[in-house]
Amino acid sequence: MTGNKKAAGMCWHIWKYFDALWTFAKVAGVEPTNNTAERSLRGGVIKRKLSFGVNSETGRQFMERTLSVLATCRQRGLNELTYMTACVKAHFAGQASPNLLEWSHFCWL
Repeated sequence: MTGNKKAAGMCWHIWKYFDALWTFAKVAGVEPTNNTAERSLRGGVIKRKLSFGVNSETGRQFMERTLSVLATCRQRGLNELTYMTACVKAHFAGQASPNLLEWSHFCWL
């Protein structure tokens, strides 16, 4: 092999994932960028920076899990406050949190 090893490695990766890189051109509805995912993370990143993060592993886990649940509620069109309230009530009652994947069945409550 001659030439730049870095470029050769990059070409190998492009070739290895060639089909996946062009999925957006073959499959209707697939976006060519990950802008939607990036935008969904933006609010959490800003919140972390404005609040100077957290000082413990427990706090970090709480923050990342809470932001993830809230993002999932938003994506699924669920009421965030209603779901989080049900989680807090379940916690204080010694019960498991409601299953977020099944929560849409209970939104009318």
